[in-house]
Amino acid sequence: MESDCRIPVACCRPRILILHALFWGLVSLRVFGAVLLSDEKTSAVKVEGPPCWQLEEFVVTTECLQCNAFQSRSWAACELTGYVERVNCTRSNKDEHKSCRSAVMEEHLFWKFEAAMLALMALFAVVVVIRQRWLDRLASEKVRRQIESI
Repeated sequence: MESDCRIPVACCRPRILILHALFWGLVSLRVFGAVLLSDEKTSAVKVEGPPCWQLEEFVVTTECLQCNAFQSRSWAACELTGYVERVNCTRSNKDEHKSCRSAVMEEHLFWKFEAAMLALMALFAVVVVIRQRWLDRLASEKVRRQIESI
């Protein structure tokens, strides 16, 4: 006769419980420590005002181009998307760099997403078929046992 308990007895042993507590404690420490360190780093950064293209009208002087390795490290505008365009603010007449989204990058991301969804669909279809076969086998064994007991 089977027990109604869904938790295996092996999981309730004190050694396993201590190991679980230790593991999740270390994971929590790692996550919260990373959050605290990132807060310290951001508070040390000098706060500047918003760029001129957020406050006034601008004209795009250079179209959206991919940043090279040096620009990616040195320009803050390259960090977000990896693409940048040069804009000229009309009122202040300042040249600044603005992050932009490239059509090529968007298409690349779209096809990556489509491929990931296709792979997940195939994986879960295989999982469903395997599970259905397993459940069918269990049902046929149950019927066989019931017939043998008659």
